[in-house]
Amino acid sequence: MDRFDTLLETALAWHHAGKGAAVATVVDTWGSAPRRVGSQLVVSGAGEMEGSVSGGCVEGAVVAEAMDAIDAGRSVTLEYGVSDGDAFAVGLACGGTIRVLVEPVGSVLPVPVLEGLVAARANRTPVAYVTGLDGGGHLVETGYEERFRMDRSGFEPDGETFVAIHNPPLRLIVVGAVHIAQALVPMARIAGYDPVVIDPRESFASEARFPGETVMQDWPDEGVQAYGLDTRTALVLLTHDPKLDDPALEQALASGCFYIGALGSKRTHAKRIERLQAAGFSDTQIARIHGPVGLDIGAAGPSEIAVSILAEMTRVLRQGA
Repeated sequence: MDRFDTLLETALAWHHAGKGAAVATVVDTWGSAPRRVGSQLVVSGAGEMEGSVSGGCVEGAVVAEAMDAIDAGRSVTLEYGVSDGDAFAVGLACGGTIRVLVEPVGSVLPVPVLEGLVAARANRTPVAYVTGLDGGGHLVETGYEERFRMDRSGFEPDGETFVAIHNPPLRLIVVGAVHIAQALVPMARIAGYDPVVIDPRESFASEARFPGETVMQDWPDEGVQAYGLDTRTALVLLTHDPKLDDPALEQALASGCFYIGALGSKRTHAKRIERLQAAGFSDTQIARIHGPVGLDIGAAGPSEIAVSILAEMTRVLRQGA
């Protein structure tokens, strides 16, 4: 989960290989549609496919229509009803209707636009693909902040302009390989984050304590700098030690990461604020820190504290600070 799927990269490779390619995007749904708006399927001129627009209900029909669209060099909008039986087969209680926009690469979806999308994904840059039902849109990095935060593709109020949001995968950097981190990391992975744990203490930051996870035995400021902080990254500081937390915290305050949480009592946080003020950080910058970390749900023990942290991260991500 440390990167995007490879759908758009695959479509671009098919195009450059001379196979032809089309990108099919769910642009609207009614009822219990199997896939959300913005879901994509890519199809080659030879009938190869990757991705999904319906969980398997109508993919065969979309592939056939996409191959025809590639041959004709035109976009096509498809509408399908998903029966209750097909919906049940993919885990839904009832069926619905989906509308799919198919854009052949080159003739409709400009190759430079697709290359720009691929480059933005590689650079972890949030970008929106803005188009109409005739296809052939353009890329925008600003102006859709609410959609970026909500990961919400969809039509604008005019009913004609479709905005496809391409966000980098969510990441979580945890400083401090403590008991709370052992509970938080697997919870965060289930919630869609790609987590990394940073702690210079070898007895804490071990594979045995975090099986299968990325663990860096670095000083937090060095680890954070190496991993990077961006608008799709959350930072949680759990060491309760200023020598470890503060250097990473200072980097976070100068970055665009969407969430900063720091463990500690109100008294501990007050002392943290004093240190940051002395270091020259403004009240506005310091106010970005959620400390004590997590929603106040009366959490007791590492697992419940982890729940409160993940809940607060979700609230900030979806509703803003």
